[in-house]
Amino acid sequence: MQISENELVENHKRFLERIELYRQHGYDFDLERSFVIEKALPISGNILEAGTGKGYFSLALAQAGFHFTTFDISGSEQHYARLNLAYYGLMHHIRFDLADMEHLSYPDASYDAIFAVNLVHHLDSLEPACGELVRVLSASGKIVLADFNEKGLAAVDRFHALEGRKHQVSSVTIGDAGTLFAQYGMEVNLHRGNHLDVLVAKR
Repeated sequence: MQISENELVENHKRFLERIELYRQHGYDFDLERSFVIEKALPISGNILEAGTGKGYFSLALAQAGFHFTTFDISGSEQHYARLNLAYYGLMHHIRFDLADMEHLSYPDASYDAIFAVNLVHHLDSLEPACGELVRVLSASGKIVLADFNEKGLAAVDRFHALEGRKHQVSSVTIGDAGTLFAQYGMEVNLHRGNHLDVLVAKR
């Protein structure tokens, strides 16, 4: 992938501006990402991130020293993630895949820790996606879902409105995911955060 220096710098400028806008309104990206990683510890083995997006959590994982695979259905979104990782010289930490969360090509039991951050509220249905995550999870693995709580969703709605956009949110919640994972026989723990909650489901 050829990336120009100008594209790296311009993307990083927009990245910092967006983070600062959120921080001015009480949402701290760094604090929230650190909260997710803290509640997921210990983390080892093969790591998978579901839903790369623009790479905010990908960057946090890489900066924490982890090497992992991340997938998204959108190549255009992943392009921004690549720029963010490349700016910090962390591209060697991550493998990017294009994939549909409901139809993953990864083998059964191939990942020991699976992360999905701020993805659940975009899903129309949990069963197909969560079923695939459980399928590719190892026998002693864990799935870590983090998503905006009510306070977080209200904040994101305000930010999107400032940018002239509307934040699309489904009726699916992280609590629904916890119920589903429990039906799979997994141990489920929910950790309440300031703007997002973290659910850890273990085999």
